[in-house]
Amino acid sequence: MDTSLSSGAGRVPTADAGGRTMPLLGFGTHPLRGDQATEAVLTAFSVGYRLVDTATRYRNEAAVGTALATTGLPRSELFVTTKMPPDQVGRERLTLEESLAALGCDYVDLWLIHWPPGGYPGVASWREFIRARDEGLARAIGVSNYSVELIDALHEATGEYPAVNQMRWGPGNHDPDFAEAMRRRDVVLSAHSPLRGTDLDHPVLADVARRHGRSARDVVLAWNLHHKVAVTVKSAHRDRMERNLSAVDITLTPEDIGEINGLSGVAAA
Repeated sequence: MDTSLSSGAGRVPTADAGGRTMPLLGFGTHPLRGDQATEAVLTAFSVGYRLVDTATRYRNEAAVGTALATTGLPRSELFVTTKMPPDQVGRERLTLEESLAALGCDYVDLWLIHWPPGGYPGVASWREFIRARDEGLARAIGVSNYSVELIDALHEATGEYPAVNQMRWGPGNHDPDFAEAMRRRDVVLSAHSPLRGTDLDHPVLADVARRHGRSARDVVLAWNLHHKVAVTVKSAHRDRMERNLSAVDITLTPEDIGEINGLSGVAAA
């Protein structure tokens, strides 16, 4: 396996996530499983991705772990994210230990609560996440699919904001007030499924893509990066991985950004 760095790894913008340098464009692994997941992650690393996103619920942590063990890249150069399902409340530490064993890692770079447990903040779980971070088992901790109110509830109970909030995000559900609320709290907004739910045939996206000589999907990824929103994208095909990574080279104009922001029907920011 060729483990040499492509130019992509050095071009990807980053954000500070709880003191960790987090690439803003990473490789998502859902719903890949088994050997396909391992090969896809290895290919992603060879292309230039350095963040890999998995979860207990994806049932592919062991396959990702095989890629981590065989890539040849130093662990310190990689950013590994996994997530605890909300039904694991009460066994947080065991869940993380199981994830670490499957991944073959001493720590993960980012550990997330996958969904608000029962729709509640999950303060007891958050305390366990803080403890795991303080013990070095997770370098940064965060949440997924949390509202501002739920995030504030965690902070009010513990004095700790999540480093990251991963959620479905794209031009169609762009909410500048929510994004600003995350920025004020130093919470990195991370988009999963940035292309799902986006009308890639929309005339606005088609026009912006034409002006840049790129595809609408490239433009959507570049739009997220412009807003400092982390993005995870999945593909099992090398050419698509390379194409997605090349979105870091697109510089959208203020006009482009304003037009794409407007697709949500919410005032642009």
